[in-house]
Amino acid sequence: MNYESTFIISPRLSAKEVEEVTAKVLEVIETSKGVVKTVQQLGKKKLAYQIDKFYEGSYVYIEFDGNGLMIKTLENFFKFNDSIMRFVTVKAEDKKAAAKQIAIVKQDDKIAEINTAVTGAIKVRQNESTEQSTE
Repeated sequence: MNYESTFIISPRLSAKEVEEVTAKVLEVIETSKGVVKTVQQLGKKKLAYQIDKFYEGSYVYIEFDGNGLMIKTLENFFKFNDSIMRFVTVKAEDKKAAAKQIAIVKQDDKIAEINTAVTGAIKVRQNESTEQSTE
């Protein structure tokens, strides 16, 4: 299964320490037989609200493959690591399947527009023909 995880690391940590925490997270994924696809260190960003008396944190995004047991292990690591302030892990859709789904929805929208236009044109012609027959 494809998963995406984003976590926020305390701003007290230096850039090197953030990299070390990220490396530990990657190690947890790999030792649990997961496969890391993408790692993005998004840097320090302002938080929407105060967390643990901080108004900013270092964001890290990871995309990986794994199983449910690996997710449980990873989230336990997040929970018990004091330098990680918040985290979220979600099941990600396959990008090709998601793109195909979007294309289908767009196509359905176009068909609905055409149907609406045709129905409107038919009603206009019906009104014109009833007006001509009453004259």
